[in-house]
Amino acid sequence: MAVPYYHVDAFTGELFAGNPAGVCILSAFLADSIMQKIAVENRHSNTAFVVPRADGDFDLRWFTPKIEDDLCGHATLASAYVLALRKHKVWPVCFHTRSGMLTVAQGEDKDSFAMDFPARPPQPCETPVGLFPALGVRTALVTKSRDYLVVVDQAEQVRALSPDIAALAKLDAGSGTIVTAPGEGDVDYVCRFFAPSIGIDEDPATGSIHCTSAPYWAARLGKASLRAQQLSARGGSMHLTIAGDRVKIAGRARLYLHGTLEL
Repeated sequence: MAVPYYHVDAFTGELFAGNPAGVCILSAFLADSIMQKIAVENRHSNTAFVVPRADGDFDLRWFTPKIEDDLCGHATLASAYVLALRKHKVWPVCFHTRSGMLTVAQGEDKDSFAMDFPARPPQPCETPVGLFPALGVRTALVTKSRDYLVVVDQAEQVRALSPDIAALAKLDAGSGTIVTAPGEGDVDYVCRFFAPSIGIDEDPATGSIHCTSAPYWAARLGKASLRAQQLSARGGSMHLTIAGDRVKIAGRARLYLHGTLEL
């Protein structure tokens, strides 16, 4: 069985930056065990599986090397980019997912896209024992939605993080940790994201975390339009817009590889 496969760098305009995602175009979903094995073989933080529907929309699922994910931004961006490469005609494209309907609009140029995602504002929570030592920080504001949102004072603190990944993995299975701080220059906030319990030690450039971080920073800064930068080694840039209970997440993508999986 031949499966069209694409390797796309998301949230970047340059190759070898942003977040690599695998995108598989299918006529029907494969067995879950096979899709999980593909994700393990790819070694990306997420591999997306896209299936066209009779109504013109698409079904979309994402797998990390350990689990099926409930929401993934960079692999959704990559999937929309691949559909554009394949000359999809109707925009915005509509994806049916575990997190409901997600729409993606194409920007003015062919490599830019804006995703419509659900807002997941963080709520007060108790700081897990061991979180600060695992991150190597002394104090921070900690709230939570799906993931912990850890707010520190300066961008340099985020940039300099060298967390204990094994300790983070033990804190809360299924959750990740967003560390964020005010940005510099024209960047409103910076962030990094660690989710070792689901097979992602550090995600290079993450879309879904802005469902939580963008509402926080929009309220704190008093602005609905934000620019974020992810300070991983590969880096990533996103533009965020708060629209009621939704977050618009915009970014660019580049194709690195197109081939065929032989299953």
